[in-house]
Amino acid sequence: MVFARTLLLVQLLLCATLGFAIDISGKISWNDVCPNASTLGQAKASLDNDIFRGGIKADGSFVIPGVPDGVHLLSIISHDFFFEQLRIDVNGTTVEARPYVPGTPLNPPSTVLLSYPVTLAAKEKANYFVPPESFNLAGMLANPMMLLMVFGGALMLAMPYIINNMDPEALEEFKAQQQKIGGVQSALQGGDIKAGLSALASVGDTGSSTQVNKGQSLPKARGNKKSRR
Repeated sequence: MVFARTLLLVQLLLCATLGFAIDISGKISWNDVCPNASTLGQAKASLDNDIFRGGIKADGSFVIPGVPDGVHLLSIISHDFFFEQLRIDVNGTTVEARPYVPGTPLNPPSTVLLSYPVTLAAKEKANYFVPPESFNLAGMLANPMMLLMVFGGALMLAMPYIINNMDPEALEEFKAQQQKIGGVQSALQGGDIKAGLSALASVGDTGSSTQVNKGQSLPKARGNKKSRR
């Protein structure tokens, strides 16, 4: 007895729900982008991300049954073509269609009303093929890694000429610095961090002491010149 009453209540609710639902109808207008149904291929009319949907016939017409009251978004789901979206307002037996731009809020609604049943046309054909990029020498040379490699190669080629044109004293200092830096690297690679840090500190002390010695030697040379005069 209880089951029969529950079943009757469900049927009454279903009938009431269907009584407030309406069918949304429309048609696809064939154009140069999509001239016929065979070109369109597999497609369907969809409301609210496929909650309500209907198939598209050969003449381009479609019907979406059982749409309740409220605000809905109408889309044509096609693999090969893009269609515009429409806003559909259902209020009892009244259906209003408005243009809709994806990403914009639904409220307030647009003041532009479209004719009903709605008519949609394909905007453009989907192109899923991306042509491979051709070789671009300027783009390759603008790569920071390529610039670093070119600069390093140029520095290696120019290093012998720079060393040959250095003063003997500067060359000796450069060689001494290179030897100390090599000792720091070998100490760090060997795992002796303390020795590496001490060697690194000695390199800095040596560089500062050489600068001080050069600065002190210049006034002496000038004093000798004055004494000779």
